[in-house]
Order: sequence, then C-alpha cells, then structure tokens
Amino acid sequence: MARPGGWGRRSRPAERRAERSERRVYRVGEVAGAIRDTLGGRFRDFWVEGELSQVTEARSGHVWFQLSDEREMASLKGVVFSGDRGAVKARLADGVRVRVRAALDFYVGRGETQLVVKTMLPAGEGDLAARFEAIRQKLAADGLLDEARKRPLPRAPRVVGVVTSSTSAALRDIIRVSHERAPVRLVVADCRTQGPEAPRSIVVALQAIQRLPEVEVIILGRGGGSAEDLWAFNDEAVCRAVAAARVPVVCGVGHESDYVLAEMVADARASTPSNAAERVVPDAAALAEEVRGWRRRLEAAMNARVDRSRIALERLDRRLGDPRAVYQAEHRRLDALTRRAQRHLRGDLDERRRSLETLRRRLERRNPRAALRADAERLRVLQDRLRRAMAKELERARRDHGRTAEALPRAIERNLAERREAQATLRERLRGLGRPMIQRSRARLGALAGRLDALSPLRVLGRGYAIAFGPEGQALKRADQVREGDPIRVRLHEGTIEALVTPPIENHE
Repeated sequence: MARPGGWGRRSRPAERRAERSERRVYRVGEVAGAIRDTLGGRFRDFWVEGELSQVTEARSGHVWFQLSDEREMASLKGVVFSGDRGAVKARLADGVRVRVRAALDFYVGRGETQLVVKTMLPAGEGDLAARFEAIRQKLAADGLLDEARKRPLPRAPRVVGVVTSSTSAALRDIIRVSHERAPVRLVVADCRTQGPEAPRSIVVALQAIQRLPEVEVIILGRGGGSAEDLWAFNDEAVCRAVAAARVPVVCGVGHESDYVLAEMVADARASTPSNAAERVVPDAAALAEEVRGWRRRLEAAMNARVDRSRIALERLDRRLGDPRAVYQAEHRRLDALTRRAQRHLRGDLDERRRSLETLRRRLERRNPRAALRADAERLRVLQDRLRRAMAKELERARRDHGRTAEALPRAIERNLAERREAQATLRERLRGLGRPMIQRSRARLGALAGRLDALSPLRVLGRGYAIAFGPEGQALKRADQVREGDPIRVRLHEGTIEALVTPPIENHE
C-alpha cells in the first residue's frame, strides 16, 4: 500500500541493489575504456565478410565505409588508413562484396565501434587470402618481415640486376626509366612471372644473377594483374630466396594498390616496376645538382676558412709591425743591455781589486817572517824584563837568607831543648802509670787461663777419657749412630787410633 506523498515501500532486493549502486558509480570514460579494452583484446585480428556502402575518401587518404550483412539488418563502420592502402586488393566502391582482415576498435570520443582494416580482398578470393595469411605468419615467425634486417640501397650502383620476363612491359619501363636517370648497366635474368612454373623460375633467376660479383642491387618486377596472376610473388620459396639474396632487393610488382609478400620480405618496396627503377637508379641531374651544391658549400667553407686565416694573418701582422722597426728596437735594447753589462763588469772588477788589496794587506800582516821578527822583538823585551826581575828577586832572597842563617842555629837549639824537657817529663809519667797497669793485666790473664784449662776437653782426656768420631767426622754420643763394620777414629789424651765397630753389646746404666 502506497504511503502518503507518493512514496512506496522498497523491497529488500531493491534495497540491496541500491546499496551496491551507491557503493560504486562509474564514470562514462571508465565504461567506454572498459568496452574498448574488452573488444580490442578479443577482436584483435579476425576476418569478416560483407558488402561495402557509404564509401568516403578523405583528403588525408583515409577511406571510411560501412560493412553490411546481406542476411540481416546489421552493419559495422570501418576505416582504411592511408598507410594501409597497399593491402587493399578490392575495389573501394558501394555494392562491392569484400573479405576484410581487421581489428575491432571502440572510439571512445563518439562511443562508436569501427573496423580498422589490415587487408581487404574481393569476397571470391577467400582461399587465396587464407593461404596468403598462412605464409605471412610463417615468414613473420622466422623474422623475415622485421624491418631491422632490411639493408640500405647503394647510393649510385653501376651494375643493376633485373629479374623479370624479358618480353614484359615491366622490363621496358625499367630500361627506359633507368636510362633516363643515369647511365647504368642493367643485367637481366629472364624468368616466368605468371603460372605454376613461375615461383621456381623466379628462384632460379635470383640465384643465377647473384653469381655475377659486379651486381650491386636487384630489381624484382612485374606489371599489374589479378591476384591469381601475381600469386607467384606470394610463394614461400620466392620470399625466402629474396630474403637470402646477397645484395639488396627492391620488389615492384603490379600497381600501387597491389601488395605481395615478396615486397614485405624485400629490402625496399616499390609501387610499380618504374618506381623500382627510380628507387634504384639515382637521377644523374639530381646527383649533379647535389654535387654542385656540395661544391658550392665546400667553396663557401674554403672561402670562409681563407677569410678567417687572412684576418688572423692581418692581426698577427699588425701585432708584429715593420721588421725594420722591430730590428732597430731590438738593436737599441741590445746596446742598452751591453752598456749595463759593461757597467756591471767595471763595478765588479773594481770591487774585486779592492778585495784583492785588502787581502794583500792582511797577508802582509800575517807574513811568517814579519810575525817572527815581531815575536823576536817581544821575546827580547820580555827577556830583559825577566832578567831585571830575577836580579831583584835574587838580591832580596840573598838578604832574607842572611837573616835566616843568623837566626836559625839559635831557634834550632831552643827547639831541641824544649823537646828534651818534654820527653823527660813524659817518660817519668809513663813509668809511674805502667807498673800498676801491667800487674792488673797479668792477674786477670792468670785467672782466665785457669778457667780455660778447667773447661778444656784435653784436660778431661788427661784423666783417662777419649772422644770417638764417626765415619763422617762427627763426635759420637750414642751407639746407634754407627753400624757394624763402620770405621771410627778415637782421640786420646795423647794421639789418635783407628777402629772398626763390632756387634753392639748391651748398654749398662
């Protein structure tokens, strides 16, 4: 039952969906990008067949069209970019039924889905398209379609090899264009370019023309025709022979709208045989003009170099000036240096002369002969002074000796008398003190001698006792200090005897 105000009660599933929608709201760009990624990942490379309509070619070379299904109301928009026009083998017109190899792309800006065409063939050529794609994939898997392996063409070849039918219009176009552009030698290897024998014939011709060492580049060409007519240039053996060529190969088969696998493998692709000749043979006039341009640039560079050198030379000339003025200036400078040198030499010579004179005078003063004469004179003066001093001292000593000789006997006699008197006094005192001292000393010595005699072991031996000494010289006090058979020495009062120990006897107290 509806509530007032038009609000109704939501069911629980509806509430859950509302909660989920409130949790994540996508932007339009996110949805469009997801569609583009999904379609691009699933429909990246596929074949589709339909009828062309609304075919429109832009100024840029892109072709827009609509591909419709004849059985039901369904259509897809498509585009052929200008760079892929060579892969279109069908006529681009309304009502033409075609088989398209494309990728599906979603254009985010307008929200439209379109086919990006890689290859377009008439609808009746479906088997050839499948074979074409199978061979292309094998060549791509072996790396023969890589741009990195393709070699540059020689700038100005002198010998060009041509592999085509000797009776074809393509050969006449190649010869005409080549001779119009530059004088070049063409070597033709005849081969079949159509039919079942054509692939093997092309391979043999390619191998044969490479045996000529002077060939620098090869043109592989054929005029226009249907897909069946040009199929020999899609043969796998032909493509591998082109890839294995010793020199670069330029492939020009059919018209600009024709596209064969040999062109993908070749080092360069030409839209027609005439265009192949234009790519291989340089334009002599253009080369001459290029050489003239290089010559003009070289002359300009040389003139600029000469101008710079001339300017540098003029600057050096201005810095150097007139050689005569330079010579005169250097001559004046040399004269000034000469005068300065002479002044310095004269001053140095005078200084050396003065030094020599000073040394001569010093040498004269230190002459050994002069020094000897001066020393002799000083010695003579000193000798005179010494003789006079010695004479005076001798006279004074004589006077002192006379006085001493007179007083000396009296002093000696007086000293001797004094000493005799002192000696007599000392003798008397010594006699008075010496006798009592000697008597006391003799009495004390007698007492000590008596005590020593009483304690002497010899005194004990004199009473009949003896002292026994063991083998090691120790005095024996007990019988157990020796053993039977030990030698002993016995000291008596007078003399010593040797004995041996006999079996012990019992001790008696």
